[in-house]
Amino acid sequence: MSKNVGSIDRFVRVVVGAALLVAFFMMPEAGYRWVLLIGIVPLITGLMGSCPAYSLLGISTCPMKR
Repeated sequence: MSKNVGSIDRFVRVVVGAALLVAFFMMPEAGYRWVLLIGIVPLITGLMGSCPAYSLLGISTCPMKR
């Protein structure tokens, strides 16, 4: 897959994904805890620099290469 996630977008994805996963491990007794595992998705897409949803929609936040 080609890179389609820019640097600011990547940073936000990694921070949000990490925060959701930290919350998952910090709240062991919460009944809705499993919902926080959605943090895996932005974390992985941020680390890879590629988002399958962006590819499907034709979106790219990467700066244009000349």
